[in-house]
Formats: sequence, structure tokens, C-alpha cells
Amino acid sequence: MNRRLVDRLRAAQAFLQQWGVVVAFAILFAVSTAKQGFDFFNAENFRALLNSNAPVGILAVGMTLVIISGGIDLSVGSMVVLAAALGVTSMNALIDGSTSELNAVLIGGAVTVLCGVGAGSINGVLIVFGRIAPFIATLGGLAAFRSMSLAVADAGEIRSQSATLFCALGRGGIPLPGLENAAGKPLTLSYSTVIFFALAAIAQWMLSRARFGRHLIAVGANETAACYAGLPIAWVRFRVYAIMGLCAGIAALVQSSRMNSVSTAQLGLGSELDAIAAVVIGGTTLRGGFGRVWGTVIGVLILGMITNILTISGVSPYWQGAVKGGVIVLAVLVQRGSRDSM
Repeated sequence: MNRRLVDRLRAAQAFLQQWGVVVAFAILFAVSTAKQGFDFFNAENFRALLNSNAPVGILAVGMTLVIISGGIDLSVGSMVVLAAALGVTSMNALIDGSTSELNAVLIGGAVTVLCGVGAGSINGVLIVFGRIAPFIATLGGLAAFRSMSLAVADAGEIRSQSATLFCALGRGGIPLPGLENAAGKPLTLSYSTVIFFALAAIAQWMLSRARFGRHLIAVGANETAACYAGLPIAWVRFRVYAIMGLCAGIAALVQSSRMNSVSTAQLGLGSELDAIAAVVIGGTTLRGGFGRVWGTVIGVLILGMITNILTISGVSPYWQGAVKGGVIVLAVLVQRGSRDSM
């Protein structure tokens, strides 16, 4: 093989590593347009796509930071359901105790988020101080956190007793000027979508500009070198799992408020697969030390479009997990090919 051809192949692989997620998004966008026609360009359709995938996107933002650090978190779906179950249970108890609905919703929401942070911190303690591999520690959390949520509700559903305020967070939004839905009402950008983009912007800034982001990348790239450089490795690793818990708590609040209830058997089920898939599709390497949150955001949209295309094509929902698994494997193969060529 001549030198010029080798250089071209390396350039193509480097391009795919940097911009492959954008190319994949463009291809899927074209396929979706071909399947749905100009209806796909409808603002209401984009709003629905973002709204339905915002909770996974919130989890994927936290998962991006975890994977960049060289770790993994398999317990995010179980953290979501546990935080939501405890939060809604607390809110209902306050309402039954004659606390005003507003105060009950505020306290219940705070409990939800704090429970997520607490669960993430437990993972961090086990990994940092217990010296348990992240895969094993979070695999234990996957089983334990969901089991605890099932015990809270006797494996049933917890319905919110808030009449209007709680569900307003999940179903409300910010009106978009000049846009209307099919019923002629103002089109809104849901609060969950706003939260997703806000968290993504903060996380991208953290990676690009903040000291913690630089430390995070250094630890993920080479922990030994980071140790010799005097970086606080234990604090960095603990903090990233606490942030993952924070994202899980926020996702729990968004999802439980949208449904105004918590299904302890179904809420968050499989969310860890979707979050990891979005991160890997977005170009973050599973070896750690490299990643970009903006790529994860596009990865979330790609997963949403894949689900949309499969549904329109009449593919059974039971096969959608297989497709997502295949996408993860393909993305990892592309990443490995790019690294091997360097």
C-alpha cells in the first residue's frame, strides 16, 4: 500500500473521530425526512423529539464526565427511580400533613435531587475509598437502588397528590414566539429540554475552561501521571460520581413530574444503556481522557431519531435495544480504528 493512500486513510479516520457524529446526524436527518416527508421539519415534531429524550440527555451529560474520568456508572436508571420514589413519597406525606402544596412540591423536589446526589456519592465512596472497580460498584448499585425503590412502594406505583404544581414542571415550558402547535396554541419549549441544554452548556464549559475539567481529563488519560503531578485524584473521582448522582436526581424530578407518578418497576429501566450509547456515539472514548459534551447532545438526538425511524418503519420495540447495542459496538469500533491508526 503506497504512502499517499495510507495518509488518506489516516486523514479519513481522524475526520470520522472528530466529526463522525455530525455526519451520522446528517445521514439520519436525511433518512427521517425521507420517511416522514416535510412533516419532519415541523417545529412541533422537533419539540416532541427533544422533550421525549431530555431525561436521557440529562443522564448522558453526567455519564460523559464519568466516562472521561475513566469510569462507568451502570446504576443511573436505578438511581432515577429511587430518587423519584423517595421524593414523591416525601411530597405526599407533607401534603397529607396539611403542608401547603407549594412547599410540599419544593421540599419533595429537593429531596429527589438530594437523594440522587446521595446515591451517586455512595458510588463514589465505594470506588474511591473502597477501591472497588467502577463496573462492580455501580453494578451493585443497579440492583440495590431499584430494590430499595420497590420496597418503598411494594413494587407498585406512587401517585402524586399534588393537583397542579408538580406536574407543571414536567408538562410546562417556555412559549416560543411566533410558533403554534396543530391546535393553534403557542408552542412551548419544555422545562426539561431547557434544563438539558443548560446542564450540557455548563458541563462543556467545565471541560473546556474550569480547573476541575482539566483535572478530570488528566486523571482519565493517565492516572499515574496525574498522581505524580500532584492532582487530587480521589477528590476528582468522588466528585464526578456525585455530579452523576445530581444529574440522576434532576432526571428523576423531570420524569416523575411529567407523569405525576412513579412506576417503581419501569421508571429508569434501561436508561444506563441509552446514556452510555449517547456518550459513545458522541465521540467520548470509553478508555477515558477524551470527550465532548456537545457530541453527547448530538448523540442523544441520533438515538431519538433512530427510535423514531424504527417506529415509523414498523419495527417491533423489542428489537430497539438490539439496534442500540449494535450502534454502541459500531461507535467503539470506529474509535478503536482511529486510535490504532495514530
